[in-house]
Amino acid sequence: MSTASESPYVRGVHLERTDENVREIDALAGLLGEPAGLAGLLTDLKWELRRSRVPRLLGRAVREAYRWDAHDERDEQWYPQGISTSADSSETGDVDGRRVVVTTWYSTGRDGTKRGSRVTFVDLDSGTYRHVLLVSPVLDETGALTLRPTTIHAGGVVWAGPYLHIAATSRGFVTARVDDIMRVPGDDDHPDRFGLDGTRVHSYGHRYVLPVRFTYRAHAEDGHQKLRYSFMSLDRGSDPPALVAGEYALDPDATTRLARYELDPHTWQIPAGEDGYSRPLAIDHGGVRQMQGAVIAGGRYHVTVSHGPWMPGSMYAGRPGAMRGRRWALPMGPEDLSYWPSTDRLWSLTEHPRRRWIVAMDRAWFD
Repeated sequence: MSTASESPYVRGVHLERTDENVREIDALAGLLGEPAGLAGLLTDLKWELRRSRVPRLLGRAVREAYRWDAHDERDEQWYPQGISTSADSSETGDVDGRRVVVTTWYSTGRDGTKRGSRVTFVDLDSGTYRHVLLVSPVLDETGALTLRPTTIHAGGVVWAGPYLHIAATSRGFVTARVDDIMRVPGDDDHPDRFGLDGTRVHSYGHRYVLPVRFTYRAHAEDGHQKLRYSFMSLDRGSDPPALVAGEYALDPDATTRLARYELDPHTWQIPAGEDGYSRPLAIDHGGVRQMQGAVIAGGRYHVTVSHGPWMPGSMYAGRPGAMRGRRWALPMGPEDLSYWPSTDRLWSLTEHPRRRWIVAMDRAWFD
């Protein structure tokens, strides 16, 4: 059996996983109590999702569409970015009988405070959702616990088994475990307060927090350029399954690579070689400029492209270097992509205030 340091793995770029934050997460649980986990969170969803009655008016390929509540729809402090679903996390396509979508958001800091990143769990059947703040617990040399916001762009997310792999651009990606979701006691109406105050935790107004377990740090070898993890998706159609990552690029000289990493179907982590590094199975250089998300479905890549806050988005499909574009396929500002095999639908979301939707498209429309 080959390792991640040998053929068929590609050299030039690689990932290195950090140690697991076991002591740090245990210390945070010591303050907040036993984690609620995903099961506890799903019984305490707060805000209502609004389903569109005329989804096809939002894009030629759109068949389902949902809007956030009025506040999240117009909020300029948080921008939605990544998307994955219970079809990625489970072969049955649901979690405890629920069809669930998870999205990521990053804090813009437009009011002077950058609040890091968060994930949002959406129950499609009940039409409700709840935000969860990503946090990074740290123990100093004396063993004292401090809390930091997880300041990443979070342009993509893969929900693989019990883990969320969340894109962190040039840093690689961070990984959290949904069983670690913790409830913050007390009220949640202080969006400007964060950190530890004695035994009390403040979390920018979020009732739940999710600590990062470890980071997959991105590296490049001599003569190569570090891969940017702008967005991510899961390819369940390969054996073993694979994590797909790609690069957003606006500059005509910037790379638009698409990479595939093997995922261990038992641990849902990326295997490492004897040198401790994880290398990709493949890197394709034929991505599309300004691509915001990419997923493999029906044996082909599908890629979203945004044309700004006012023009509808496009979808490209095909092999890298030979993708065919379809205009007016999505609403303006499309981001990450995920595939739901049992329904043969592609899921995406849009980012701009007052023009924010979660949408599902028939994959066959792009054939």
